[in-house]
Amino acid sequence: MSRPPAPEPELSPEERAELLRGVEQFNAGYYFECHDTLEELWSGLRGGQRDFFQGLIQVAVAFYHLGRGNEIGATSMLERALARFRGYPDRYFGFDLETHRAELEGRLAAIRDGRGSEIEPVRWRFEWQGARP
Repeated sequence: MSRPPAPEPELSPEERAELLRGVEQFNAGYYFECHDTLEELWSGLRGGQRDFFQGLIQVAVAFYHLGRGNEIGATSMLERALARFRGYPDRYFGFDLETHRAELEGRLAAIRDGRGSEIEPVRWRFEWQGARP
């Protein structure tokens, strides 16, 4: 039996700013800092949206591992993130999750094929970025 999709998060302006800071850190390659920023946000969330944010945290950790040559850690984190994202629609909270899942699957395949050092990072973008929250 599948669970119903999680409602989209209702973040305060401060929480959205924190998420945006985490997105900027991720896109700049500051994966460890992104992890810390998003984990602080995630710890205050309740309900079905928690898995989505935990998936984002796991993606940040995966790219942190990858940058340090830890392909086993990166593989584990990408697999866990993809499992968390399964319960969400293709577009969630202004995020193109369908494309992101495909990008992560591609990176996972590259790691498994021994091309982990050639992987280009993914980028995050929420459609409300730049707009007033």
